[in-house]
Amino acid sequence: MLVLANVLPLDLGIPLQVFGSWEGGPYQLTVCAERPGVVPLHGSPALSIEHGLDCLESADTVIVPGQADPGPPSAAVRDALAVSAARGARMVSICTGAFVLAAAGLLDGRHATTHWRYAASLARAYPRVMVEPKVLYIDEGEVLTSAGVAAGLDLCLHLIRRDFGARAANQRARMLVTAPHRAGGQAQYIDLPVQPHRSRGLAQLEEWALLHLDQPLTVNHLAQQTGMSRRTLIRRFNAEIGQPPMRWLLEARLSRARELLESTDLTVEGVARRCGLGTPVNFRTLFKEHVGVPPSVYRDTFHPAMAERSPSGKKP
Repeated sequence: MLVLANVLPLDLGIPLQVFGSWEGGPYQLTVCAERPGVVPLHGSPALSIEHGLDCLESADTVIVPGQADPGPPSAAVRDALAVSAARGARMVSICTGAFVLAAAGLLDGRHATTHWRYAASLARAYPRVMVEPKVLYIDEGEVLTSAGVAAGLDLCLHLIRRDFGARAANQRARMLVTAPHRAGGQAQYIDLPVQPHRSRGLAQLEEWALLHLDQPLTVNHLAQQTGMSRRTLIRRFNAEIGQPPMRWLLEARLSRARELLESTDLTVEGVARRCGLGTPVNFRTLFKEHVGVPPSVYRDTFHPAMAERSPSGKKP
């Protein structure tokens, strides 16, 4: 993780908590700066960083957390990031860290995001970047960007999901006491009025729905569970979660399916039934459309022991 002057504390703390504090986890996190020494931390005491840019020479993934009032990075930083990307390192930014990746030319011709407050500035400063101001994070393969502050947590969990599957990401999310999955396309909270006394109705509804994914849930069922009208529920989902209720429900079902494929010996039919995804044919179609591979290929990747037990090489 490359820490630059006036780094935002939460942007810095999220990768430290997700990756650095994972006891026995699969990642080794090193924090570096442009040069070893003291680095100002926005709104807090300075940091003492032991490592310099040479750490980037061997990193598999480089994370750049955001800065307050981001300015152009030095030529040394730009060059170090460009060299890392050229040798195949995965490049990741949180919040205004996107400005640093853009300055290094790593976002040219790519879709990228940042905190909605800075999206217009990013687009003006780097017109070759296709800025998406409303999403939580964007995965462009070897380059990933996230929106502000808490969206960095969504992106870090997405990295775990990409590297080690839904089960590992969900387990880490439980340890961090956060939602296991918010899709990258989910909307940022932009220009919404503060509601200090907002009901926890949707949070309670989400918890209830996750316990009943095997049932044929509809918008009417969800509305009845909360005591809202159908129209009010749809409006609340779009305003607070950034997507309609059935889209959220589909993503929850697919996330559960991924975890079951990784951690159980259930057949495809059994997984589909547990997740409420219909017939095996319907499940395979939805899974491939949204995850990118058939359930059998996903299981081969993240549950190889199950694949090895399949007779005659047949996919379970």
